[in-house]
Amino acid sequence: MSRTVTVGVDGSRESLAAVDWAAGEAVRRAVPLRLLHVWGGEDPRTHLVDQETARGWGERTLDAARRRLVRRHPDLRVETRWVAGDPVETLDAAAREAEVLVLGSRGLTGLRGFLAGSVSLAVLARTPRPVVLVRPQNSPAPAEDGPAEPVGGGRGERDERDEREEGVPAGEVVVGLDVFGPCDEVLGFAFAAAERFGCPLRALHAWTVPAAVYGPDMGGALPMLLTELEEDARRALDEVLVPWTDKYPRVPVVRDCHQGRPAQDLADAARDARLVVVGRKNRRARFGAHIGAVTHAVLHHSPAPVAVVPHD
Repeated sequence: MSRTVTVGVDGSRESLAAVDWAAGEAVRRAVPLRLLHVWGGEDPRTHLVDQETARGWGERTLDAARRRLVRRHPDLRVETRWVAGDPVETLDAAAREAEVLVLGSRGLTGLRGFLAGSVSLAVLARTPRPVVLVRPQNSPAPAEDGPAEPVGGGRGERDERDEREEGVPAGEVVVGLDVFGPCDEVLGFAFAAAERFGCPLRALHAWTVPAAVYGPDMGGALPMLLTELEEDARRALDEVLVPWTDKYPRVPVVRDCHQGRPAQDLADAARDARLVVVGRKNRRARFGAHIGAVTHAVLHHSPAPVAVVPHD
């Protein structure tokens, strides 16, 4: 793994939002930024345009994005790469070589260019590295010198105004946790992100009540049982946080443990978040993309960037 942040670029608003966020992340991490444009896969334009023409379009797209970043971040090292190949394999390989892969997203109902829904989900489901999906709501408009033909395929201290210019909203880093399962990788990513942003971390665990609890034989024991479930959840949350609060003492932590619906509660918390961090079990599947129902719902509904962190 090289110390880089890699971002997919295709000239769309979604990918430009991803470029802006990725540039800020590269600056915060003090690493180079790699702009990647992929040409291939199921995009129908691959059958209508010859590869040399596509390469010209792609390289102009990359160059426009690079020039745009150089003006904003003159000290940031920016690399560009054009690749003809299978988008899922190329993006997966790029993610494995980077600290984080950043992709533009309109939500899972409609990703553009090389990020057709099945491609982005396949990359999320197979790569062992964190992937961040970014929407364009808070991104600046495309640069005037951007290419005419968008095509498919790919801190230092700053004041609040600079953060807004890069599409990074104010607020907390929100991390969704299952405190009764493995979550070290997810917490490690979330705490490090909050420290880089210089903002609080909200550790959210929404616990649910087993259906059997509401059986006819519970009677007056139900309130006591619910209290015990809540106490167990709060104790478990405190326990999983201890190693990370010790490691990151400068990160303020908000403990948010309550009975609720994890997907809905994370989507609600995302409205005012800088970043939402969720986990994905590291598992191989022969058919389809499996990222988990909660993660899938958060990706679909969150207006904030979402980091998906694989864990064992």
